[in-house]
Amino acid sequence: MIGVVIADDQALVRGGFRVLVETAADMEVLGEASDGTEAVALAREHRPDVVLMDVHMPVQDGIEATRQIKQENGTPDVKVLILTTFDLDEYVYAALRAGASGFLLKDASPEKMLDAIRVVASGEALLAPTVTRRLIEAFTARLEEPAFVAPAVLDTLTDREREVLREVARGLSNIEIAGRLHMSSATAKTHVSRLLTKLAARDRAQLVVIAYETGLVHAPAD
Repeated sequence: MIGVVIADDQALVRGGFRVLVETAADMEVLGEASDGTEAVALAREHRPDVVLMDVHMPVQDGIEATRQIKQENGTPDVKVLILTTFDLDEYVYAALRAGASGFLLKDASPEKMLDAIRVVASGEALLAPTVTRRLIEAFTARLEEPAFVAPAVLDTLTDREREVLREVARGLSNIEIAGRLHMSSATAKTHVSRLLTKLAARDRAQLVVIAYETGLVHAPAD
């Protein structure tokens, strides 16, 4: 069973998500939180597979809650799926930097939401690649602070690994990368695993952040 915690400050939204999640035979709701502080406490108590995390909440927002969940000793393996609207919410990028595994649009269909939870629980990261790229490009284009990852971290990568990292940053899956770079999906998966190790990245979402913030991929024209 995939354990899920739902964090949203609107009771009706939480209730709707609960009903949806509980329709899935392979999922169960372990708790509901109305703010980020409660979300962190529930993650600590239940160790869910996935936290559905709204960004805008009182007391503590979803970004800080995500950061705490990913940094605490007992909960770094908990996956955080950010819930957002389709208005290019500038906080989504900050949430990815804080350790979120991806995001989900609040108006996604029930089927897409359940699929998204399964994808994140399985260890994959970014969802809806084309939308992901739009969001990341918009946010990185607005960044005024210098890159927090030095380009030198890419020096350990082979040319092929850099190519794969560029495709990961575009939101492509292993199968899509394999087709684009003319390799087997197993080889693409191996390259991604090596990238995670070499760059000390938690997941594919962090690989995307590194690719943009080192300048390997540029927003919005690359």
